[in-house]
Amino acid sequence: MNDLIKSTLKWTVRISIITFFLAALFTVLSSIFVERLHWSYGAIIVLVIILIGVIFDTIGIAATAACEKPFHAMATKRVNGSKVAIRIIRNADQFANFCNDVIGDIAGIISGAASAAVIIQVLLTIDSNSTIFDNTIKIGVTSLVAALTVGGKSIGKTIAIQYSQEIIFMVSKILNIVEMKLNIKFFDNTKKKKPKRGNRIDPTKDDKQSRNC
Repeated sequence: MNDLIKSTLKWTVRISIITFFLAALFTVLSSIFVERLHWSYGAIIVLVIILIGVIFDTIGIAATAACEKPFHAMATKRVNGSKVAIRIIRNADQFANFCNDVIGDIAGIISGAASAAVIIQVLLTIDSNSTIFDNTIKIGVTSLVAALTVGGKSIGKTIAIQYSQEIIFMVSKILNIVEMKLNIKFFDNTKKKKPKRGNRIDPTKDDKQSRNC
């Protein structure tokens, strides 16, 4: 078993455990807040959860689309966050996995559960005896949450691709502050980003052109 497979398996086990506990924690917290607040505030919480999912999905895609080269130039000038940005891009698979699959998917699941709690509160408030009306509310709210999630991520993907460098630089500056304050390091700097098969970098061509940077 080569080092890449071992590293992938270790990351998979680690991130699965983290996802389990994060999902449990966020589900409990969101349920407590939504169930104890008026349905209008619960709806705001659902929107915030959707927004969090969209933002992290955007960040994850930006990591896979960003180019490493400009940040090397920043690193030579000792620009804060530039070295963190390089580590993010070199570990784009793990970073995107955390942002898109862990936070993004958890946000999607929790927003669905929270919206169900909001629906129950709305129906209890209205106290309608009409089954058709109740089903209309359920279908309408569920469809709206799905539409906002998919639509938001669609816009986020476009922004992530167009402004990948700016997004990663902004995120790297935030992570750089966290690293300095907590004295931790998020990613290993030794892992190199490998080009996909069939899309290898041609050393005879300009690096920016061959990597579309």
